[in-house]
Amino acid sequence: GCIVLTGTDLSAGRAVGLTACISASLLQNAENLANKMWPEIGTLPIWAVIIIAMAIGALIGCFNGFFVAKFKLHPFIVTLGTQLILYTFLLLYVQQGNNKGMAISNLDPSYTSFVKGSLPFMKVGSTPIPNYVIFAVILTAIMWFVWNKTTFGKNMFALGSNEEAARVSGVNVFGVTVGVFALAGAMYGFTGFIEGARIGSNTANTGLNYELDAIAACVIGGVSFVGGIGKIRGIVIGVVMLRLIFVGLTMVGVPQDLQYLIKGAIILFACALDMRKYLVKK
Repeated sequence: GCIVLTGTDLSAGRAVGLTACISASLLQNAENLANKMWPEIGTLPIWAVIIIAMAIGALIGCFNGFFVAKFKLHPFIVTLGTQLILYTFLLLYVQQGNNKGMAISNLDPSYTSFVKGSLPFMKVGSTPIPNYVIFAVILTAIMWFVWNKTTFGKNMFALGSNEEAARVSGVNVFGVTVGVFALAGAMYGFTGFIEGARIGSNTANTGLNYELDAIAACVIGGVSFVGGIGKIRGIVIGVVMLRLIFVGLTMVGVPQDLQYLIKGAIILFACALDMRKYLVKK
């Protein structure tokens, strides 16, 4: 959504890391108080932690969207600043309570089974499908509906295509911009909740460079940086293709350091191709 508005969000990875550490700290095993970050709190209900994580993510998104919409700053600059602010908060948070900068682990079994467990009938052959895959499918369906079947989604594409024309047409530019960033932030929060259990041992490096994977997947999937162009199915294809590429590189023994080079090259090539198509069309 941020790219559809001709911007991007460089704070995504740190937002995921912060909400992952917060989720993990609130859902540690209450039976082992010596290794619990907040022993006086206990283990919160899972639904409450999901709401907390998504609310924190949405607030981060509102912060980004406000500065973009109110002061007409480029999202790259705003979210770069937010990224650094969130990293500071993350470094400070992991040092609080009993944690003292250590990895946040010792998670409650109900949390890990909720995320990494699977339903008995959800299998591909004999391989169980983790619950987080089901959550991803559900959220993808919800986002498809928001983008394609709601006034908010139509206004988002109108704003990304031509801000002035959208304003003249009665679109609330400020509200839509803040809403897009807030919605993105809420998704970062839910992702953080998932990653907290999936990783199992969360540190200040959780979420590092996640925004690069997101940007690469989007541009591969046809979301244009010129604004107003993008489809959910294209993004899903981009995600799958990107993961297949890097799983394949790992299987053939390409070093991790070179994979970052390849990821950067993919982003440059995809963006150059996108701009070339735009100029030809123009």
